[in-house]
Amino acid sequence: MPISSPGEIAFNIFGFPVYYYGIILAVAIFVGVYTADFLYKKYYDRVSYIFDFTPYMIILGILGARLYYCAVNYSYYVAHPFEIFNIRQGGLSIHGMIIVGIISLYVFSKIYKISFLKLADVFLCATALAQSIGRWGNFFNSEAFGIPTNLPWKLFIPLSHRPLEYINFEYFHPTFLYESILDFCIFLVLLFMFKKGAREGCIACSYLILYACVRIFVEHLRVDSVMDIAGFPVAQVVSVILLIVGIVGLIRCKN
Repeated sequence: MPISSPGEIAFNIFGFPVYYYGIILAVAIFVGVYTADFLYKKYYDRVSYIFDFTPYMIILGILGARLYYCAVNYSYYVAHPFEIFNIRQGGLSIHGMIIVGIISLYVFSKIYKISFLKLADVFLCATALAQSIGRWGNFFNSEAFGIPTNLPWKLFIPLSHRPLEYINFEYFHPTFLYESILDFCIFLVLLFMFKKGAREGCIACSYLILYACVRIFVEHLRVDSVMDIAGFPVAQVVSVILLIVGIVGLIRCKN
């Protein structure tokens, strides 16, 4: 049975539209933060400072995600600079959030004098769960979809959201759904690693490896890549870099 977005706007408050994307992003952040705090207290230390610096992490993460997205879509935002500040309808990149988030975690680990590897473990595990939820924002925005398909779970994309080269196609791969499911599987794998007592840092590195593989696969199907490097979508190139970093880090953690 085909699936189709009901639209971008959930409801209006005094004529001001509230978008599904924003609601889902808020829920994903809320769940992610509480999951990170729960994991830290359960597996590392009953005293957690996560809620002390989380507000700054959220601001920096969203800023990093937005700036990264604008950078890889620079041709549009050079022509429409004021649109940089409009994130209500989407336009956040998880790669930007991951990169800025990891840097921020390192800084806060030094400020609060706690293990960076422990923080990275719990936050990246929680990130996988948050991503699984957050990808549904793409569904309501009719974005992040794949090539045309006639599979039973095909996704209807409105004419206004189709790339010009696919203007005559109605149904596409729901790549947002593929990534949502795979991200949740990553979360379960990492949670299992916690329960088995994985060494500090191994879970964070495993996340980088697993998510990089997921994104390389999903990006192969997507049709909305806006920047290529040597013929490859920039998201795949960045994912390969994260994959290498994760493998090297995992080897070092186990030695």
